[in-house]
Amino acid sequence: MFKACSLLLTKAIWKITVLSTTLITALAISAVCHAHHDKDTVNKSIWTEPYKSYWYSGQAELSSYRLKQARYGEIHEGTAVLVYVTEPVNPQTQIKADDYNAPDNIPVLKLNTTRKFNTGLYPYSMMTSVFFPVESRDHALKITASTQEWCGQVFTQLNYREQFEISAYSYFESEGDFSVVLPANHLENEIWTKLRIDPSALPQGNIQMLPSFEYLRLRHQPVKAYAAKAKLDEKSEEYVYTLEYQDLDRKVSIRFERAFPHKVLAWEEQYTSGFGKDAKPMTTSATLINTINTDYWNKKRNVDRMMREQLGLEQ
Repeated sequence: MFKACSLLLTKAIWKITVLSTTLITALAISAVCHAHHDKDTVNKSIWTEPYKSYWYSGQAELSSYRLKQARYGEIHEGTAVLVYVTEPVNPQTQIKADDYNAPDNIPVLKLNTTRKFNTGLYPYSMMTSVFFPVESRDHALKITASTQEWCGQVFTQLNYREQFEISAYSYFESEGDFSVVLPANHLENEIWTKLRIDPSALPQGNIQMLPSFEYLRLRHQPVKAYAAKAKLDEKSEEYVYTLEYQDLDRKVSIRFERAFPHKVLAWEEQYTSGFGKDAKPMTTSATLINTINTDYWNKKRNVDRMMREQLGLEQ
């Protein structure tokens, strides 16, 4: 009888200990989560009704641009498209979640950027995808970039897991296939999503920044962070964000609306284009043609091609 009572008492004490430990752990986690949320949510105004109504309307924002792309020491005309849409990402795989309602999903603002232009006989097609978390607004969770032309294709992927894990593949033997881990730093590609959420959070001053993957591939530059000077100018109805890379002799300027939803109006990129005797300072530029908001993934019938005319993508 005494042994039975002792056993019951021991079990009771063990349960109380477990419950106490669980409660303390839960309270600690709760405190950390709230502190993390308060620290990271720099500008809570993004959760106002206009923000939710615009970015969570079940539609994407599609903006088309007249592109003048510097390549091989000449300017080539083409088109660019910025596609912004919100979606959930699986935090473990950093891939769009199949289960939209999974509790640990990370909501992101995704940007797909495309550029299409011809260099003489053969065409270029470039695409970059940025997955930027709307809550923490720390760094993009993932960036992928690819270029296709008749000589071959290249592909680069960055995953943010405390550090930047980068893998790159190329048809150039000198560039080869490689993987590298870099300290987390500013990313030029994520600027295009960050400015849509909170322009005041854009990095300014003398910084270290990883240039866009498009530029690094076109100019065959090492994949690493470079010294840059960043500045946000406020005008009456728009912002101008400028990046100047001293070591690369390159300057990037992005014009976007000062008022929400901060639509991108135009951009310029000044750098040396061409190689050898054809190398010269040139400017790539893009100016807005039109913007439409639509569930483009459902617009796949021939009759929907008229929407490409709205965007100025059909000649």
